[in-house]
Amino acid sequence: MSTIKQPSNVNEFDEYFEDHDIADLLDTKNRRINVDMPATFLFQLDQKAKALGVSRQSLVKLWLAEKLNIV
Repeated sequence: MSTIKQPSNVNEFDEYFEDHDIADLLDTKNRRINVDMPATFLFQLDQKAKALGVSRQSLVKLWLAEKLNIV
């Protein structure tokens, strides 16, 4: 995340966004991980993702977000 000073009032806010983007204040970087799991897990995961009409990756992200109380 950036160490840029965040605006503290309306005037600073306006001035800040003359030279910066909202992404400067957010951690928008994705990081890749690898997770080893049994083939039976992957089969069941793929079946559930297919039934929901989403990708395996989307389903894993959703479940992790739910478990971490992010959504």
